[in-house]
Amino acid sequence: MKKAAPAKKAAAEKPTKRTAPAKKAASKKTVPAKKAAKKAAPAKAAKKVVEKAVVKPPAPQESPAALVRRARRINRELAEVYPYAHPELDFENPFELLVATVLSAQTTDLRVNQTTPALFAKYPTPEDLAAANPEEVEEILRPCGFFRAKTKSVIGLSKALAEDFGGEVPGKLEELVKLPGVGRKTAFVVLGNAFGRPGITVDTHFQRLVRRWQWTDETDPDKIEAAVGALFPKSEWTDLSHHVVWHGRRICHARKPACGACPIAPLCPAYGEGETDPEKAKKLLKYEKGGFPGQRLKPPQAYLDAGGKPAPPLGAA
Repeated sequence: MKKAAPAKKAAAEKPTKRTAPAKKAASKKTVPAKKAAKKAAPAKAAKKVVEKAVVKPPAPQESPAALVRRARRINRELAEVYPYAHPELDFENPFELLVATVLSAQTTDLRVNQTTPALFAKYPTPEDLAAANPEEVEEILRPCGFFRAKTKSVIGLSKALAEDFGGEVPGKLEELVKLPGVGRKTAFVVLGNAFGRPGITVDTHFQRLVRRWQWTDETDPDKIEAAVGALFPKSEWTDLSHHVVWHGRRICHARKPACGACPIAPLCPAYGEGETDPEKAKKLLKYEKGGFPGQRLKPPQAYLDAGGKPAPPLGAA
């Protein structure tokens, strides 16, 4: 019995020496496991968010009558915000408006307004522009971008006006769209603002906003024109176009809409796509809403009376 005691002691000591490093090693292995658990946490959270989004009940579908009421209310409220809304291209007659509208493709109205004074000073009539040297016209139109194609269009439509319409801009849609470089959008700008004939101008701003407001889900301009036109009396089409385009340029921008400064936010299904904080949203406003000059060098008096500022001429400091 006395001889067995050392053996028991040795046996007791042996495991303690061997297990100690094992515990240390185990503790080292658990560190990456904790880190892995922390990394996995956001993935679990993301999974919960996805699951929550999936089970969210769909929004109730708006009836056609409700859509008409909401669309017309939006237009009424925009009319109060922009009572001085007008075409933002400078023009003195239908010919100048037609040429300016063709030049406005893929550039700003401001850039066109800064460029056309020199063009119309040198070529005031369709006959003058039809007989112009293309290289000289290109040099004038260079700031507008795509100046070669635009030169070809304005000289071409001037020749058509001089030869087929006695130097006068026609006041009918079917005749306007036959002119080089003139589509339905350009034709409706001219008809609505030079001849007082109602038309819907479906430009990029108009397309973006009517889809955000869920007036239509169409993407083709002609189909958008038909869908939106059905929501309003024909007599309101031209002013509606101005209200929507002005709102798109000043507040409801493509990338950062100023939702927190939007007067029709309660009526907008897309509220929250942009900045909702009122103070931050105010900093996103453009033109007269943000205290900056508008796009016309010679704006209407009503715009100036409302606090609008004329744009500077080309090359001004």
